Amino acid sequence: MFVPAALSQEIRDTVRDLLKQGISDCEIGRRVGINRSTVYRWRTNGIPETRAPRPPRRIDPTSWSLIECIDYAYLLGLYLGDGYVGTHQRTHSLVIALDAQYTHLIEECVEAVTTFAPREPSVLQPQGTNGVRVTSYGSAWPQFFPQHGPGKKHERKIELVDWQDEIVATYPRQFLRGLIQSDGSRCENRFTIKLEEGPVEYSYPRYFFTNYSDDIRKLFTDTCEVLGIEWSQPSWRNISVSNRKSVELLDTFVGEKR
Repeated sequence: MFVPAALSQEIRDTVRDLLKQGISDCEIGRRVGINRSTVYRWRTNGIPETRAPRPPRRIDPTSWSLIECIDYAYLLGLYLGDGYVGTHQRTHSLVIALDAQYTHLIEECVEAVTTFAPREPSVLQPQGTNGVRVTSYGSAWPQFFPQHGPGKKHERKIELVDWQDEIVATYPRQFLRGLIQSDGSRCENRFTIKLEEGPVEYSYPRYFFTNYSDDIRKLFTDTCEVLGIEWSQPSWRNISVSNRKSVELLDTFVGEKR
């Protein structure tokens, strides 16, 4: 998921100069490369000054309870699959993108976020979309997810820090569950074999995990191997689990999205 970078002071200064010249919002937006609604808001309310975020409180994973560790392993999977940490003037936000049809998954995500959030997160569905955004504001989110940064995850290195490695090693099932529920699926693979007596259709369940980041896919496959789950890679961005015993194991703690 893409995280927009904050508009630089240079852009703010340029817009301020163009506004003084009486140039229209549309023309300023075209010259500078920002939305005209931003120019209008700045013309009306003034151009906000760049402010550094409030210093976050320190977190101590070594003091977490069993429930907190389990929830974090799951939440880390959700974040790496389809989440990001945003930077604002005075705080940060954790945003997890989910499909609106999976109400149970949304509830489970909200519960995990609430474990660490200073207040209950919001759940909003942008108009005209099939997705929801579970959003929580708090200054400490960058410490919970040190992998955060501007741009797309697959365009930068994604590595877990030591304390995250320890949690994933201790709770690999919850971590895989989060990854699959955010960027994976369980489906029936159907195919037909032509026999002498006629075509016969077969089907078997399989799991897919799809992610553009080589590093995140490796975190997924490494965790699968820890649990003895066999996997294959049918394409550069897809990991497949179709071995019967491996699917049965995943079914015990993942299952279909709902």
